[in-house]
Amino acid sequence: MSPLADREAVLFANEAFYRAFADRDIDAMDALWARGEPVLCIHPGWPPLFGRAPVLASWTRILANPQSPRVACVAPRAFVAGDQAVVVCHEAIAGQALVATNLFRREAGGWKLFHHQASPAPGLPERDPDEPPPRPH
Repeated sequence: MSPLADREAVLFANEAFYRAFADRDIDAMDALWARGEPVLCIHPGWPPLFGRAPVLASWTRILANPQSPRVACVAPRAFVAGDQAVVVCHEAIAGQALVATNLFRREAGGWKLFHHQASPAPGLPERDPDEPPPRPH
């Protein structure tokens, strides 16, 4: 794939992550996460989770909770280096701003998430007037 095509594919995988969150779709979430190690996740205010099983168990609890807030991914930027990529974005969640880092690696079947971390941010970035508004997830 070309660098531009890889970047677009990574952004598509990142969008699929937020769509699975919005749809409360654990099967879609499971399909997005890498099968190989390492797999890790740091939810805001949680201790780090290491390994695919604990990470997916956390998402099962979050997605099964009807009180889980809606999340909007804002201003995602992808950076690809060979078979690994990082997306840095902001999350608008329950009136708060978080900054998230999502790491992907190329595995059979496309780009798979192997690390997610979200942390409080001082605010959302200024929106580029040429950029479409964020869609709530």
